[in-house]
Amino acid sequence: MTKERSKKQRSRLATQIRISYIVLLLPSLVFIAYAFYNMWSINKRNNDMISSVVTASEFSSQFKEDFDNATYLLIVGYVTPEDSGLKEELAQARAVVDQLKGYTNTEDNQQRLLYAEKYLNNLETYVDQITQNLGSENKYEDNMLIWENDVQIVTSLLKDTVNEYIYYENRQIQTTQANNNDFFVNIVEISIGLLAFGLVSMVFVSYFGPKFITRPIEEQVKEEQKLLRKAEFDLLQSQINPHFLYNTLDTIVWSAEAGNQKQVISMVGNLSDFFRLSLNKGKENVLIREELQHVRSYLEIQQIRYQDILTFEINVPEEYYDYHIPKLTIQPVVENALYHGIKNKRGGGKITITAEQKKDYFSIIVEDTGKGMEQDRLRQVRKALRNSTPEKNVVYGLYNVNERIRLNFGEGYGVHLESIPEKGTRVIIRLPKK
Repeated sequence: MTKERSKKQRSRLATQIRISYIVLLLPSLVFIAYAFYNMWSINKRNNDMISSVVTASEFSSQFKEDFDNATYLLIVGYVTPEDSGLKEELAQARAVVDQLKGYTNTEDNQQRLLYAEKYLNNLETYVDQITQNLGSENKYEDNMLIWENDVQIVTSLLKDTVNEYIYYENRQIQTTQANNNDFFVNIVEISIGLLAFGLVSMVFVSYFGPKFITRPIEEQVKEEQKLLRKAEFDLLQSQINPHFLYNTLDTIVWSAEAGNQKQVISMVGNLSDFFRLSLNKGKENVLIREELQHVRSYLEIQQIRYQDILTFEINVPEEYYDYHIPKLTIQPVVENALYHGIKNKRGGGKITITAEQKKDYFSIIVEDTGKGMEQDRLRQVRKALRNSTPEKNVVYGLYNVNERIRLNFGEGYGVHLESIPEKGTRVIIRLPKK
């Protein structure tokens, strides 16, 4: 009887141990189920956001160039309305906008996509007007005015809107990524705590469980980071104005026809250096030396085009040359100085690039003797740069440079503006010593 009772007790104890295992394991199973569900949701959302940025980047870099060129060919009679492909391009653009609507979940970006649809509607109206004017001799000038004053402006607005969409999707990705990392860390910590709380038999599980959970997550995080970096790089490259390339090539052709061999050689060499340094093997940061060479190539090309109104001087001491700087930091500021400062002032002006060093940072300074800014305009630009809230009239190149610096190095760095109407503008780019 004692043996039978002992057997029953052992059986009951074994049952109790099994039940205790189940009770101890159940919270872990519930937590793991919850964690995997959330990771699946996070992964799906991240993939959607990355797909959104990649799709929008491809659209932004191609549509304006193709549409403007196709419209021009239609006006000058190189193609018929049926062969121009304009209707097909508009249809494809609408499909891209509809696709982006399914990706983004922010109200601001949904509103930007509504603006993009309105711009596409406007372009369709302009194409219809141009098509109706074809064949009438006295309508050619009307069509050219539509192309210059309507089509090109609206495609620029469309491109800017899509670039803003890309920028804010990128910021959303970065914010989400930071939250995801915290979430993943919490998952590991709670998993270890739950598993370590169990019996000795669960130590094995507590050791391998977190690795089993986190390994695919880390592989996924690395892949998402690669895709994010690729999207950011595409965004930077899309900022290179295609009109700069067109105009430079036109100038090269004119110089060649005029027999200016040295000028042609100089411009081709500078253009090659400009794009080689722009790409720079995909590196995000470059030496000051490389960035200044990139700017010099740009300015030497522009000086040939605007030789009557543009002079420049780069006076940065060599002691700064081995410092690092985010790629495409100075050139957009110089481009802004040329197009918004020098070209808008009668008689032209000069662009000067210098540097100065403080205790904890150094600055690259871009000055121009151009048009300058009225005080209301200057306050508007400063406010947008300070608050990271771009407005419609804020120069996107300056905003992009400022945000990239602040995201990489912190709030203490970035772009500061000083300007006097009819005297010029001074842009101070503050960077860490690296």
